[in-house]
Amino acid sequence: MNTGKSAVALGLFDGVHLGHRAVLNLALEQEKNGLIPYVFTFNPTMVLRKSKGEYGYIYNHLSKYNMLFNLGFGSHIRSVSFEEICRLSGEEFVKNILIDKMNAGIVCCGNNFRFGNFASCGVNELCELGKKYGFEVRIADDVVYKGETVSSTVIRNLLLNGDTVRACQFLGEPYNINSEVVHGKALGRTIGFPTVNQIFEKGQLVPKFGVYASDTFINGYRYRAMTNIGMKPTVNYDGVPLAETHIINFSGDLYGKNIRLNLLEFIRPEQKFSSLDELKRQIAEDMESIQHILI
Repeated sequence: MNTGKSAVALGLFDGVHLGHRAVLNLALEQEKNGLIPYVFTFNPTMVLRKSKGEYGYIYNHLSKYNMLFNLGFGSHIRSVSFEEICRLSGEEFVKNILIDKMNAGIVCCGNNFRFGNFASCGVNELCELGKKYGFEVRIADDVVYKGETVSSTVIRNLLLNGDTVRACQFLGEPYNINSEVVHGKALGRTIGFPTVNQIFEKGQLVPKFGVYASDTFINGYRYRAMTNIGMKPTVNYDGVPLAETHIINFSGDLYGKNIRLNLLEFIRPEQKFSSLDELKRQIAEDMESIQHILI
């Protein structure tokens, strides 16, 4: 029977990776005990600190929201801007958010979760506040995959090195780019390889520049694809990198639509070409490589 209380999973969840899913699953499991599973997360609006080995958040809001929705939370996702909560004390966060807005009966988090002004509180303080305000705290164990603890920092480094295969293993599914298709200069169309362009958000991690085997789903069909990640000096995107993708055996207008693109395997780093003929030859070689990877 529904108690009206919620089981709240707390975290940034910027990668919705295997470690994050351990926390999320703790909340989802409470539905059998009559609690409503909820996610409370926030959107980072600043680049994460490079001094800590962090180079931006892994997924944009749309990717993260869709993944949380599909994991089983449906519309029970509360996402706020970081500025909205960063000045709250630990107790204010618990009282104003977890109790007044979320009606929390159980709160789930990882063992390194921090909250409160200047990240002044951790799981010990959360447990103490839980006793005061009447909720239980469930702490997820670290997830270890092939001897290494799964973390956003590890995944960021893998993506920055172009190791999307290993990153996918830590993420639990292919790394994806989920954003609107924007207009470009249509150069690819003139050489027989039309492309769709998707820009990365400011503050978002950008995988290693270069060419990737990829795929996408459009109208329920899976299409093999080839994606180049890098800068586009001939198009003004305010200095933000983009993913430029040729979708194999697809023709249609995708401008203005949100599509999900999965990066599967790194093919080669980006390079400059002295002529269009040289570019076309390299694209043909890349396509040949991709045909052997994608099945």
